[in-house]
Amino acid sequence: MLVLGLDTATPAVTVAVHDGERVLAESTVVDARRHGELLAPAVRAVLLEAGVALGDVDAIVAGTGPGPYTGLRVGLMTAQALAATSGVPVYGVCSLDALAYGSGLDEPFLVLTDARRKEVFWARYADRRTRVEGPSVDSPDGVPGDLPVIGAGGRMYASVLGQGRVREPGAEYPTGAALAALAAERLAAGEEIGGVLTEARPIYLRRPDARVPGPPKKVTA
Repeated sequence: MLVLGLDTATPAVTVAVHDGERVLAESTVVDARRHGELLAPAVRAVLLEAGVALGDVDAIVAGTGPGPYTGLRVGLMTAQALAATSGVPVYGVCSLDALAYGSGLDEPFLVLTDARRKEVFWARYADRRTRVEGPSVDSPDGVPGDLPVIGAGGRMYASVLGQGRVREPGAEYPTGAALAALAAERLAAGEEIGGVLTEARPIYLRRPDARVPGPPKKVTA
């Protein structure tokens, strides 16, 4: 089974191809302002490195966030466009789940990513495969428990969370490799839509910053 995984829910633009047993190729570039510019070339490069065509892929999986509105939409719309072009099914995986899976931890812990506005997106896990709470958005001091913390959000607010809670090893952002590996595992177990895999729809935990402009102000009496 060939799975193409991609995620743009964080500053990382990340893509990978997984064959059900191992990662064949992957690319990750951290640049919060160039998701739209970087993603399509990364998909082409990863497919070329893996020696496969888009039509060879059995499933496309996209990180569904939570994340900032614009970057998150780039990945999801790209995944849906690729699926429509190739006739390949497309699935969604919570981006925090991918980050948790990539940690390799088999003990309770929290995943935190940057939500901007001095807040974090977070979820609680019993182990790297099992989310038991969240995703949610809160201020760093509103994150529950004394569990170990992974992810960029933990490092950003280590002074609030407590230095001893933040795990230094591991990725700050979800990777395409972890996303594709997790999806391949779930697909092999028959956990498609209605099970653990979801539709490729964004997880929005608050409204976007952009607003429809109001009527112009009157400048005459």
